Amino acid sequence: MFRANSEIQTVKTCPTGTVAHWLQLNSLGTDSWWQRVSEVGTPVIERDGCGKTTMHFFWRDPQGYSTQSTTERVYIDINGVTDHHSTTPESLKRMGASDVWHWSTLIDPNWRGSYSLIPVSAEHLPPLFSGSDEACEVLQRRWWISLMPLAIPDILNHSRPFMNSRGTALSKAHMPDAPYQSAWALHDAGLSKTTLTTLQTLQWQSTLLNTTRTVWLFTSGETAEPERRPLVILLDGQNWVHGQPIFSALEHATDAGELPPASWLFIDVIDSQHREVELPCNETFWQAIQQELLPFAQQHVAFSHEASRTLVVGQSYGGLAALYAGLHWPQRFGGILTQSGSFWWPHLQYIRDYANREQHAPGLLLRQLQNNELPAGKLKIFQEVGDREADMLYVNQQMRPALEAAGHSLHFRCYSGGHDALCWRGGLIDGCRWLLADCLNG
Repeated sequence: MFRANSEIQTVKTCPTGTVAHWLQLNSLGTDSWWQRVSEVGTPVIERDGCGKTTMHFFWRDPQGYSTQSTTERVYIDINGVTDHHSTTPESLKRMGASDVWHWSTLIDPNWRGSYSLIPVSAEHLPPLFSGSDEACEVLQRRWWISLMPLAIPDILNHSRPFMNSRGTALSKAHMPDAPYQSAWALHDAGLSKTTLTTLQTLQWQSTLLNTTRTVWLFTSGETAEPERRPLVILLDGQNWVHGQPIFSALEHATDAGELPPASWLFIDVIDSQHREVELPCNETFWQAIQQELLPFAQQHVAFSHEASRTLVVGQSYGGLAALYAGLHWPQRFGGILTQSGSFWWPHLQYIRDYANREQHAPGLLLRQLQNNELPAGKLKIFQEVGDREADMLYVNQQMRPALEAAGHSLHFRCYSGGHDALCWRGGLIDGCRWLLADCLNG
């Protein structure tokens, strides 16, 4: 069985009513008032004796009072919590004429997620949305995307921000009962000391794909048998090299004896166009990895060729791709870590017509499993998805019994959160720990 990390996570909480008291103080908006908020850090988390949890967000208007400021809204975009599809998305509220903006919401005490703030002036307020529902959706999406260059991290948040795949800096929110991501603690505190002496940056020129891309090879830990090192292949590798660098987390987990010494291969996606072609169940992509990339990587670092010591890790389209690789080449990829897998593919109806999802044909991998169209072989699979992912939650819950019925060894979990790299980073370490447990003993 998978064993969660037993360390205790410490998250500062305040009694219910704390923020209401702050907002009534005569000192509201003064330097001393803001110093109080800064010392606690945002989001300010209130928790009552029954476990009801509320998170509060603040923003200090750099232009000062309302009479001096051009700020009309301070939108807040919280992954899986606020609705960025809305024509009137959630905004912090200015407290009177002060420089204090505030917004709060009830939240699951197990939740974690990333967020950003988007202060806007009148010129960036939503336009008049008119026409059919479909036309309004297009206009709303276009308007919302136009705000992304204005998105900022929360400077009152004590954790370092990270970059998402679109290059937006995001802040981190962890509720008191969220699973502790111990391997990431030093990284979040800015105290990681990894030297990256074993990180190699290489250029893979693929004849089969007619592409040239960056790949990274990282070696963790010491072993007397380098040729038996597990190999972990991470799709969307740029996210784990640049967005949320994972190296110190891997070193921490390896030094703690939770992961065996291993070779980690990160594959860059090139761009969104290549990603949309290569990751959704693309046979040529996986032939290229087996015939070209793995022999190329073997020239630079030693690792095992055993399926049981080879993992594929991916999120979203990458989660789909990882499971596709294992189900179609179980003799090479024996361990699969799939996070928020896009198992609806190729049927976009699951996303566009979610209310009637039960009427739609199953995704490709589910159909192949149900029709017994896959090669023989048993995989070890760690599968997770967020409870705020709507369509992803549904298709992952569909996939679970099909994998179990096919005889694969499966650990499935549903975390409190959205389609969010802040959640995936903890699952990535947990999943590798579970999948590689047998390798710790040689």
